[in-house]
Order: sequence, then structure tokens, then C-alpha cells
Amino acid sequence: MLNYCLLTLILEKVGFDSHIIKFFSNYLVGRKTQYVWNSFYFLFFNVDIRVGQGLVLSPILSALYLVLFLHILENQLKNLKILVSILFFINDRLLVAQSKFFHFSNSLLFCNYNVASNLLSKFGLPVKHSKTKVF
Repeated sequence: MLNYCLLTLILEKVGFDSHIIKFFSNYLVGRKTQYVWNSFYFLFFNVDIRVGQGLVLSPILSALYLVLFLHILENQLKNLKILVSILFFINDRLLVAQSKFFHFSNSLLFCNYNVASNLLSKFGLPVKHSKTKVF
């Protein structure tokens, strides 16, 4: 789930106008919805703070949100001397390690995966380990 406080800090840091930051703060917080079926009305209920997949703003907000994550991840991996390339898509990522030795590549990927998944959890984006594939 997207942490709107962190997103607003990122937008401020990047230099967005205060009107845009306020728009996104209002867009993500305090939203309610109600379902209506024929003449039956459900009560209003709060909607989680999130950007729905498939919405026009989703790729933009996801990219902005992940910029800070990628910057921190890159610095952590560099400090740990873990040489792994990372390809990021909106909801998929690919870790690439190259070596003449399988055990060395495997160790690099294992370390990178742990660092990245721990950091993603701190950003409110937990990794679904069961959906993780190795090839």
C-alpha cells in the first residue's frame, strides 16, 4: 500500500508545486465509496490509501514513489559491494548477476533479494515470496 506521507515528501523533494502536492494528498486520503444496487444503498465506507492498478495516475505515482526506493537500494548495494543489475517495471523486477561461477552469482542474487525485499517492506510494499521466480 502506498504511503501517502512518503509520497508527499518525495513530491516536495523533487520540487513539485504545492498545489500538485495538495491535490495528491487529497486524492489519496479520506476517500469514501458507496455501492448502489437498484434501490438498495450500502453505507459509505473508507477506501484504503492506494493507487488502483489500471488507473491513469498509477504508473506516474508508482514511478515517483519508487525513485527514492531505487536511490536508497542502489546506495545500499554499492556500500555492500553487491554487483547486481536491476531492471524495474511497474510491478515486476528483474535482478541480474553475471559471473563465471554459479555459487558467486547465486550469492549476489540472494543478498540483493534480501536487501531489496527488506527495503520494500519499509516502503509499505511487501514482496510476495511465493510469486518470486528464479531462472
